[in-house]
Amino acid sequence: MYDRYLALHAVQHFPPSCLNRGEYNQPKTLTVGNTTRAIISSQTQRRHWSVDIQCWLDEKTARTRRLPPLVAEALREAGWPDDLAHFAAGQIARSATAKGMDTNPKEGHRTQAMLLLAAGSIVEDLAALCARHRTALEKGLAALTATPDEGNGTRKRPKPPAALLPSDEVAACLSRRTATINLFGRMLAGLNGAEVTSAVQTAPAFTTHSADLQPDFFTALEDWPAQGDNGSAHLDTAFVTTGAFYRYTTVNLTDLVRNLDGNHSEALRLLRLFMRAFIMTVPPAKKTSTAPHTVPDLVAYAVYDGRSLTYAGAFEQPVQASHRGGYLTPTYQALDAHAGILDKLIGTADRIGHGYATAQSDNATHLGTRHDSFDALIDAALTDVTSTAATPTTAAA
Repeated sequence: MYDRYLALHAVQHFPPSCLNRGEYNQPKTLTVGNTTRAIISSQTQRRHWSVDIQCWLDEKTARTRRLPPLVAEALREAGWPDDLAHFAAGQIARSATAKGMDTNPKEGHRTQAMLLLAAGSIVEDLAALCARHRTALEKGLAALTATPDEGNGTRKRPKPPAALLPSDEVAACLSRRTATINLFGRMLAGLNGAEVTSAVQTAPAFTTHSADLQPDFFTALEDWPAQGDNGSAHLDTAFVTTGAFYRYTTVNLTDLVRNLDGNHSEALRLLRLFMRAFIMTVPPAKKTSTAPHTVPDLVAYAVYDGRSLTYAGAFEQPVQASHRGGYLTPTYQALDAHAGILDKLIGTADRIGHGYATAQSDNATHLGTRHDSFDALIDAALTDVTSTAATPTTAAA
């Protein structure tokens, strides 16, 4: 059977803001169709969708290199001597895989690779595992620090420590999953069972029209000036962008169900939360000075078997503002027209269903059924996702 996909499209206006900063602390831009566009990276979008879903579920993940130092800190609080706690921290990484994870001993065995973990009680559980094997750890530390004289004035170089903790138990802790790990995946080289294929694929969002950086000169006043002080105590220039952004992401529903060991009801629950995050989450960069808390002007979905489709090609040529100004209406029209072009080019045999909700007054011709609210749109999408419409069983007859 082909994989099933849910494609999500959004058109959203953001007022002057800095949603995603680059290396020079300015809004990110790139060139699309030979014009400068403001962008929001896929990593930024996914990060904040994930954070919101974790908050809604009260189920945290942690991206960190500091797991071993945190375990050592927990052991010290339990009364372990510093050297033994430090050695035990190294053993967490050493025992995790056949060859062990690379760490920096000078930084408390901070791992070289970033780990994505189900936060929960993992530090406490690993500390308890070390406590159960304290005798073995004490013997290992003693053997490591023993450097007998070889008889010729030199000392033997200590051998690298062997794995002293049960690898299956350490790996089981590191391999735990959460809802967002099942959605967004995880890479953890060398640890069997820990890698999770991302069910979510996300494109950078970009303005449908040209959007240059705009300077915002600002000052800060000295509230307690000395006699004779004039002017401001601080002068600087920030940069912002504004415009109508096209956002696109797609969920491989087959992969999501596979990540959940075949639990279809849980997949639908997570899909509902994900759609809510896609619609409502706004990246929080510089929110205190820009407050860009808009909602999309349009959200559209389509359910496909075989592969997903983006409508980004609608905006390779930047849209032009309407005669009254503004880009939302011409963006809406360009998106609808492009959807119609794709229908003509490739047909609709693999599309199970589609629909949209919008603030626009005119109905779209090619985006499917119009819904009155985002909640109704989500319900319709979930109904189409579970459709038993016949699908081809092979890629080619």
